[in-house]
Amino acid sequence: MTSSAGRDRLRASDVQVLPATGRFEDVAAVVGPRRPEAPACWCLAHRLRTAEITEDGRDVRERTMRALCADDHPGSPPGLLAYVDGEPAGWVGCGPRREMSYVQHSRRLVRVHDDDVWVVICVRVLPPFRRRGLTALLLAAALDAAAAAGADAVEAYPVDPSGGRIDQSMAYVGLTGWFEAAGFTRLQETGATSGGRRRWLVRRELWTGTSPAGADRIP
Repeated sequence: MTSSAGRDRLRASDVQVLPATGRFEDVAAVVGPRRPEAPACWCLAHRLRTAEITEDGRDVRERTMRALCADDHPGSPPGLLAYVDGEPAGWVGCGPRREMSYVQHSRRLVRVHDDDVWVVICVRVLPPFRRRGLTALLLAAALDAAAAAGADAVEAYPVDPSGGRIDQSMAYVGLTGWFEAAGFTRLQETGATSGGRRRWLVRRELWTGTSPAGADRIP
């Protein structure tokens, strides 16, 4: 890819988005550590509680993510991978809220509905693909996957930069503007923060009725 092409905005036809099932090595390329043995979140800090990612005091996040990506894992994939020209380029950690014990039990990540929703917990785009529209395509793919699974809505807990800048390492939870551009609505300020900025509960309804049965998908 040339440097000039690298600045081109990506179209949906340029990107393939696939579930993480059976793709652990590609997940590792996007959310794993840059150096072997270096600490990494593995997109699990906001999915699972501490007891589920440690064993005898040892961090077992890599092993846990490998299990979540396995072909025989009984639950939903832990997220979706974006590929550009066959190369892993981005990631959206998402899935049913009922499969995310951290989100389910957190007192800071508030909820105002008790229905069947998916939650987006992480968005990561690798440096060569940033500022090219890939985040919007990842969020659109998460909405499509949630609708296909019969979810009522998709929620997230992005940070509001309040007109300032936020460190890239803290922006993995997403920015409110990204989600609002994708049709999400702010519902409530939460007790959680990222990079010293307050996080909001945002929500995007998927159906014109109260449930997928007999309802139309919202464009």
